[in-house]
This record gives sequence, structure tokens and C-alpha cells, in this order.
Amino acid sequence: MTAPPGRRERKKAATRQKIADTALRLFLERGYDAVGIRDVAAEADVAVTTVFSHFASKEALVFERDQDFEQRLVRAVADRPSGEPLVPALRREVQALVRHCTAEGSAPVRRLIEGSPALREYEESMGLCHAQALAAALAADPRLSRSATACRATARFVIDAYALACRADDPGATTDEVFAMIEAAWDSTAP
Repeated sequence: MTAPPGRRERKKAATRQKIADTALRLFLERGYDAVGIRDVAAEADVAVTTVFSHFASKEALVFERDQDFEQRLVRAVADRPSGEPLVPALRREVQALVRHCTAEGSAPVRRLIEGSPALREYEESMGLCHAQALAAALAADPRLSRSATACRATARFVIDAYALACRADDPGATTDEVFAMIEAAWDSTAP
């Protein structure tokens, strides 16, 4: 059992969230390119160095929950009950993530990302990082026994399924269609 976070950790998390919320509000109000890190720091009432101690880049402010995204996919692999097949576990997690990205209030953020080449590029690079982490989780799971290539390809397909579904007119149908292909490909790599 993990201990609850201490006062210092709670304060750091609150500061991080305040910065991210402030940045997103400013980006949506003024446009991503019109807002600088100094603007975010001033509005959040923190130093520029504080912003950079919590976020590596301006783009990271928009993708503040990216680490959680990756951890959820990795946990879908590692924490699934013994005997539960891999692909349905990943499908359920991606469906939940897609519901979040397509929820009613998410459209302005999606438009912000789609309207900025820097944000689209950052999102794609983060997708590659997530795919690497997911591939490592697949390769590390002794219940799966697939080649490194099969693990890397499947991880990329899962990340792409999420991206395609978030942009689709019918996210649920898109998720189902892509996961049917993922399942067929995964099954074909069984030893």
C-alpha cells in the first residue's frame, strides 16, 4: 500500500495543475502562438523557472496529462487478470481514453492542437514515446511471448487507433474497426 502524498508533493501537484490550467485557458482565449511562457508564468503568479521545473516545453503545457495516458496503457497490459487476453484489455483502455478526448468539452482543445503545427508535431512525437513504453510492457509480459517486432508494431497500432478514433466522425466504430485489425495481426504472431 502506498502512503498518501505529503504536503510538499500536494503543493507541487497543485502548482503544476494551476500552471497547466492557466496555460490552457490563455491558449484557448488568445491562440497558442500568441501566448508565451512569460505570459503563463505571470498569469499563474509563478516564476518562469517554476513553469520550466514542471514542464519541459510550451507544448507540454497542452499535453499535461500525457504521462497518465502512457501509464494507463502500460497498466492495461501489466495489470490485466491472468487469463484475460491482451487485445480486449487494450481496447477497453483505448475506448475510455477516446471517450475522454471526444467528450463534449474537449473540442476546443482538439481544435487548438489541430490548428498548430508545433502541437501536432509534439503530439506525434509523444505518440512515438508512448508506443515505445507500451512495446516494452508487451515484451516484458511473460504471458505474451511475441517477438520484439510484433510488440513494437502492435504498440504503434494501438497508439494510432487512439489518434484515428479521436479525429473520427464515429470514434466508437473507428476504435472497433482498428482493434479488429490489431487482434487479427496479434493473433497471427502467436508462436
